[in-house]
Amino acid sequence: MDVDGVLTDGRIYFFPDASGNMVESKTFDSQDGIALRWCQWKGIRTGVISGRDSAATVARAKQVDMTYVFQGHIEKIPIVEQIRQDAGVTAEEIAYVGDDLTDIVVFHRAGLAIAVANAREEVKQSAHYVTRAPGGSGAIRETVELILKARGDWPSILAHYEINP
Repeated sequence: MDVDGVLTDGRIYFFPDASGNMVESKTFDSQDGIALRWCQWKGIRTGVISGRDSAATVARAKQVDMTYVFQGHIEKIPIVEQIRQDAGVTAEEIAYVGDDLTDIVVFHRAGLAIAVANAREEVKQSAHYVTRAPGGSGAIRETVELILKARGDWPSILAHYEINP
């Protein structure tokens, strides 16, 4: 997935640290986070490809056990190919979530292309599915639930929390 506008609402905050250096901050959705952990439980590898370098992204990726973290890459095709080869999967087995024009080329190389609700119109038109939730506000949770339900894994997630489907 992309980061800014997908895992976050796209806003980036800068604050001075004690030395006066600017430190970046972003807001991540907690429900997206638990959904990404469920992926790990079910053997689904997750990761990000971002055009920007961000320590906050690295920290979040570690927190939710992402397998792949690529930053500083506006050209995403070589990264997608590297991930595909490393994971030993076909393009059809890849789901990708994006919001901006740089994500459309990845959509063309994914079996499931998902645009978040706040994506650019061109991105929505190129997607197989558009989330109801915007990026940074549950779009990844919605995506993960969609995938877990399609795989038949959702009842076991519910059962884990003692919920009878």
